[in-house]
Amino acid sequence: MAAAAQRARNQRLPPEVNRALFVRNLPFNISSEEMYDIFGKYGPIRQIRIGTTKETRGTAYVVYEDIYDAKNACDHLSGFNVANRYLIVLYFNPVRHSKKISTKEQEEQLRKMQDKYGVDGQQHTKGK
Repeated sequence: MAAAAQRARNQRLPPEVNRALFVRNLPFNISSEEMYDIFGKYGPIRQIRIGTTKETRGTAYVVYEDIYDAKNACDHLSGFNVANRYLIVLYFNPVRHSKKISTKEQEEQLRKMQDKYGVDGQQHTKGK
């Protein structure tokens, strides 16, 4: 491995970096083969999922085997022109992509967990 590549592998990555990338602004008719051609240049890919529904067209998830390959792809492919469209490449963030639940629903889930485990949610100090 080259010295520069070795240094890159030893660097500390920001917390948002992970192996899964979320890609937006893709041409609706892009094929899996084209996705592998574009993203495969940066390292081995575990999986590519291309959006096919009305809500997910033009998006895809690309999961790399190695986190450093994902970072390299994200760094180089954000703004990359594909069929006159500029790609938006982000690190997948499960919190951002999960459905938003209301505070009331969260409180209800918390109450159920407290009942299940027999806790009241209060801080208690140990007697001396």
